[in-house]
Amino acid sequence: MTLLIIQFSAIPMSQKTYVHGYSKRESERLSDQAQTLTSLLHDDTRFPAGSCVLEAGCGIGAQTTILAKNSPGAYITSIDMSADSLRRAEVMTRKEGITNVSFCQGDIFHLPFAPDTFDHIFVCFVLEHLTEPQQGLEQLRPLLKKGGIITVIEGDHGSAFFHPDSQFAQKAIDCLVSLQRNIGGNALIGRQLYPLLFDAGFGDVHVSPRMVYVDASRPALVEGFTKLTFTAMVEGVRDAALRQGLISIEEWDQGIRDLYRTAEPDGVFCYTFFKVTGTRT
Repeated sequence: MTLLIIQFSAIPMSQKTYVHGYSKRESERLSDQAQTLTSLLHDDTRFPAGSCVLEAGCGIGAQTTILAKNSPGAYITSIDMSADSLRRAEVMTRKEGITNVSFCQGDIFHLPFAPDTFDHIFVCFVLEHLTEPQQGLEQLRPLLKKGGIITVIEGDHGSAFFHPDSQFAQKAIDCLVSLQRNIGGNALIGRQLYPLLFDAGFGDVHVSPRMVYVDASRPALVEGFTKLTFTAMVEGVRDAALRQGLISIEEWDQGIRDLYRTAEPDGVFCYTFFKVTGTRT
């Protein structure tokens, strides 16, 4: 399948806000995150040869390349709201020599696909940004063939635990949670995935918690997750948190220092992702 970008729908303003922004640094963070978490989140994400897969919300393609490499015989259609992100995703997949992906601009609330089109749907780090995540899932469900499976992955910022403990680090994390809530998202959505999929009409819903545990014996995770993924994500909302008066600059700076402190030899960091599957019955 050739790589192309197809624009097919207007994107409602209510779904355009992305709390982390679209900076170059955010793109780098997304790539770091995907590569660091590949084995944890995607070792069991594989689709049979010949199957049609919809990736709903592909961003810059950080997850797309992993999906395509894991399932080279599947045909993947990846959608996203941002034309710029889609262009980056196309460049990334071309560099990797991937040929089984096509790209379309749009959002999960306005898709042109007929019912019973896809064998599998994959949604990763998307529902947390939607004002109506259950409605989004309800829009996706008819696109699956009967017996088709949806896979959803989300984090939960309330699952972050660390040593040394720090009220300032927790307050900085809480700023991100509040900012996302203020624009209609939910940074704590991981714990809600089971009822969301069940209430959206999926059957055989199964939740698999995936904990990232980091200490000095795991230097790749210290760098790739504690520093370049989680702390970098929190750092990215600094200006918005200060502008909205959620925290003082002194508290913010101390909170970020304390998050980096957990990456030192005696530090520990834990975070849980939730991977959920459901079936169209």
